[in-house]
Amino acid sequence: MMAQLNFDASQVDPSIPFEAVPSDKYIAEITKSELKATKAGDGSYLEIEYTILEGEYKGRKVWDRLCLNHQTQKTVEIARANLSAICHAVGVMKPRDSSELHHIPLMINVKTRKDDSTGNIFNEIRGYSKRENLIPATPPPTEAAQAQTSQYSQAPANGGTAPWRRGQA
Repeated sequence: MMAQLNFDASQVDPSIPFEAVPSDKYIAEITKSELKATKAGDGSYLEIEYTILEGEYKGRKVWDRLCLNHQTQKTVEIARANLSAICHAVGVMKPRDSSELHHIPLMINVKTRKDDSTGNIFNEIRGYSKRENLIPATPPPTEAAQAQTSQYSQAPANGGTAPWRRGQA
């Protein structure tokens, strides 16, 4: 059966497929969270949506799942440890609801991983810390200092961090 559309594609920007963001540390905030049942129905997980706040990937989303209720105790322990790290990173130590963790900037360590069965590349979050951990201990060099040390005046082409941020994790 066909559907009548009355649609003008020249008036709407086409969708662009999202690819995984590169492995790196990003300033982000939790913008959505929801408790969902596992596919097998043997537990539940907290699905967390993060929105990147700065840089080239500003506005991009990445997701995390914390399996807080599961028959495997180790799975629950890992999820609870990650939730604790998130709570420490945003400064909310006793949330009664996951929404209390929303819209507070934190740093997430995002890694890329390949799904061996499909070949697709996806992101997973491998760490959480306070936003302040990205702020340099000393201010960036002045223009005069940059001119004297030109090899350090530009961000590395390989996507690394600026020299004054190295070691600030």
